[in-house]
Amino acid sequence: MQIKNNFNIDINKDVVRRVLGNYYKFRPDPKGPSWLSFIGHMKDSLWSIDLFRCESILLKTHWVLVLMDQFSRRIIGFAIHASQLDGTAICCMFNQIKTSQTLPRYLSSDNDPLFQFHRWHANLRILNIQEIKTIPHVPLSHPYVERLIRSIRQELLDQVLFWNTLDLQRKLNHYHHYFNNYRSHQSLQARTPNQVTQNNKPTAISINKIRWQPFC
Repeated sequence: MQIKNNFNIDINKDVVRRVLGNYYKFRPDPKGPSWLSFIGHMKDSLWSIDLFRCESILLKTHWVLVLMDQFSRRIIGFAIHASQLDGTAICCMFNQIKTSQTLPRYLSSDNDPLFQFHRWHANLRILNIQEIKTIPHVPLSHPYVERLIRSIRQELLDQVLFWNTLDLQRKLNHYHHYFNNYRSHQSLQARTPNQVTQNNKPTAISINKIRWQPFC
């Protein structure tokens, strides 16, 4: 289904199963790319999008839209909405993030009903962005952005509180800067997302000038 949807190749799943059964013997290779990494390389500029909820100190619900680059794991941006979501609100949140960015050719999203609004699909057609849907009821088919949301909750939202939309946006912007510039990733060979984007190698920290200091 992924090959048919993403590359417009009309191929039957039974044919794929028979070919793999006859000619391919599975041997785990930790150095090989994952399926979504392969899709990210083949697709020119593939972003992932998702939504999650969080509550303020006053127990008011806030929706957060997060965009990330599939290949470099770079956070594109956050947008926040403090009331019920509809097609217009999702479009405004997406347009707020993409204002200062080069638009992608493809956008990966899950099968959440919030991404089924007619206005949302019309907005993507106007921007000339093709939407790629993940496999229904399979969260592992959308792993990078789901893992990013878990990191945001564990490293930020579960540790600090926020008062309102402005306070939440300020803290998410700080995390955005930290994640892209300083947080290394094992899947990126200990590089940060910005180092992958700029094709820079990680530099080792010099410890020649570090020494022990006594304290009372």
